[in-house]
Amino acid sequence: MMLFLFEHPLSPYAQKVKIALREKNLSFQAVTPEALGSGAASDAFLEANPRAEVPALIDGNARIFDSTIILEYIEDRWPEPPLLPADPYSRAGARMIEEVCDTHYEAINWGLGEIRWFGRAAGAAAERLRKAAAEQTGNLQAWLTERLDGRDWFGGVSFGWADVSVAPYVNTSSLLGLAPDATSPLGGWLTRVSERQSVKQTFAEGTAAIAGMDQFADALASRDFKREYRDHRLEWMIKSGGMDVVLDGLAKNNIRFSREFN
Repeated sequence: MMLFLFEHPLSPYAQKVKIALREKNLSFQAVTPEALGSGAASDAFLEANPRAEVPALIDGNARIFDSTIILEYIEDRWPEPPLLPADPYSRAGARMIEEVCDTHYEAINWGLGEIRWFGRAAGAAAERLRKAAAEQTGNLQAWLTERLDGRDWFGGVSFGWADVSVAPYVNTSSLLGLAPDATSPLGGWLTRVSERQSVKQTFAEGTAAIAGMDQFADALASRDFKREYRDHRLEWMIKSGGMDVVLDGLAKNNIRFSREFN
């Protein structure tokens, strides 16, 4: 039975899942839900994820949401080839890297996207946020370089869970002008990981989706599109000097928070 994945090509969470599925040589149908980003959602999407967020995986009668839980499901359901290392400490290490990327790193890239594609800030305000993002990205890339520890892959000799989890974020940094130095260990890793077919295809889908991003700035003005300012994203915007962005979005009713269960 064909797997069905609700996703958006630019979502790093969806990218993680697509890379994992492709590494496992699993066929799937990927669909971007209608009205994604508006706060509205179809019944089928809500059945798969009551939070109305991508990704959500459908495997027969199984409905799984949250990218980390989906990765766990994929690893449990199709253990070969394994993405998690064998020993408990290394497995914990891979999961900690994923957690940092899904929270701290995602928030930075998301905040930069708010400026670049959604026009949330301009002039000095935008520069202040970009400066904060550049410093924070550098710190995270240094932390990831320590985790890489001179090896080809985060898990050691073979590509695995941590590489799946890091790839979408470092690649997005590159698209936003904050790529690691090509001659650095992390830059070399990004070159290697980008050459894997699973990653190459996923990145290409994301790059193609960028072409349609300009339309969403106009959608914000019409309030037909609302960006989700949940947990770590909201924290990043406030601590990095973007409180005015949040207040303006609330006044214009073009930001939203996590969907209520009903």
